[in-house]
Amino acid sequence: MVFSSIGFLFYFLPIFLLCYAVLPWRNAVLLLASLIFYAWGEFQNLPLLLICIVFNYGVGRALGVAQARGGAGKAIFVIGLAANLSALTYYKYFQFMAESLGAFFSLMNLELPVVKKNALPLGISFFTFHAISYLVDVYRKKTPCEKNIIALFTYIIMFPQLVAGPIVRFSTVAKQLHLRRLSWERAERGAGFFVIGLAQKILLANALAQIVDSIYTLPISQIDAVTAWVAAIAYSLQIYFDFAGYSLMAIGLGLICGFSFPRNFNFPYAALSMTDFWRRWHMSLSRWFRDYVYIPLGGNRQSQARTAFNLMTVFFLCGLWHGANWTFVVWGLLHGSFLILERGRFGLWLEKMPRGLRHCYTMMVVILTWVLFRAESFAGAIVMLKAMFSYADLTQAPLPLARLLSPSLLCALFAAILLATPVFKNLLGRGSEFLCTSWMPGMAVKPLKDILTKLCLLGLFLLCTLSLAAGAYNPFIYFRF
Repeated sequence: MVFSSIGFLFYFLPIFLLCYAVLPWRNAVLLLASLIFYAWGEFQNLPLLLICIVFNYGVGRALGVAQARGGAGKAIFVIGLAANLSALTYYKYFQFMAESLGAFFSLMNLELPVVKKNALPLGISFFTFHAISYLVDVYRKKTPCEKNIIALFTYIIMFPQLVAGPIVRFSTVAKQLHLRRLSWERAERGAGFFVIGLAQKILLANALAQIVDSIYTLPISQIDAVTAWVAAIAYSLQIYFDFAGYSLMAIGLGLICGFSFPRNFNFPYAALSMTDFWRRWHMSLSRWFRDYVYIPLGGNRQSQARTAFNLMTVFFLCGLWHGANWTFVVWGLLHGSFLILERGRFGLWLEKMPRGLRHCYTMMVVILTWVLFRAESFAGAIVMLKAMFSYADLTQAPLPLARLLSPSLLCALFAAILLATPVFKNLLGRGSEFLCTSWMPGMAVKPLKDILTKLCLLGLFLLCTLSLAAGAYNPFIYFRF
């Protein structure tokens, strides 16, 4: 089940919210709803999730006991960490490692046994990182171990952020798991976030997915430079609105339930450097790797060579986290390489450049590396990159592209470009001020802005409902991560 579905919006969510508001056992209601949500999509992997939670609860309690006796519980912590990483490695990376070894040995005319493919459990990267966050926070004594197993179950399996984040630290919500405040104001704000995220997913990301998938199914002979660039730009916007929209829906649901989840995106395509991009893109993942990998490795407190090694390690793991394929690994290493460059003389030179050139540099790197992220193999990425830099006759529109881009898809593409920057947000504020001063001089700006916002949200929700009812294309990139 995904948020952008009729079943979730008109059956699951209303029933859950009613029970959550009426019944006094909020953690139990949220836990039961999360179990149903997960079982709806992957009942066969529910036992694995339950074993993971029970195991981490036991490790956390053991850490608490060891610390109460004056010890650090390091051995217990290492066992817990190793078990979580082993489960993630087995289900997500075992076949990838076996295939990589098989390819290596085939160079020496040796064959390894064929490994049966494991079914990737839904959201395993997210709930494993939540479990590790809990153990690390307890080990570092940032928070006491959780004695209430229902509270820990709720934290790890909470359906709003179970399959696509944001990655929420245990220390961030530890108190809220036991005491949280519900209010109409928070619920209204959360509903607004949810509708905006829903619109980003359904009205923008889904439309962009049609463009991208249609172009990628064309014969390579029909993909010229213009078509390839349209596919690359459309995919860059698709992955942003797909993931940012889902994260915003999760944040909105969290607010409605009384939780404060961290912001996950901050207009990353307005960044002026790759360093700035990673301060804005998937911020919860960036902070997780920073605090749990980069800083423990030494961060930037040692030599430049050691700092570069730490950054490359982080981005190697970041790429691998996104998928079990060498294309993801190289994507991560390329991003890490640009961050290392920006820490040296190149970064000093970049800061002296005009803002427009800095933005162009950043977007070129991001878009070109997204081609590698989207490709199923290096060969596929190279083919698309070659097409992007081939000769293009701009005097006539490519026939396949003209056939694929309907007026509605073109509108979605241009709207996505506009909404990927803070321009629309600024225009809304200025538009409210203009209406107040020119057309409604007696009305304050804030009430008018609130009215316009609510009308826009209602219109967006109706459009999303109509799109879903019509059976529109509805993929989700991050669903299997």
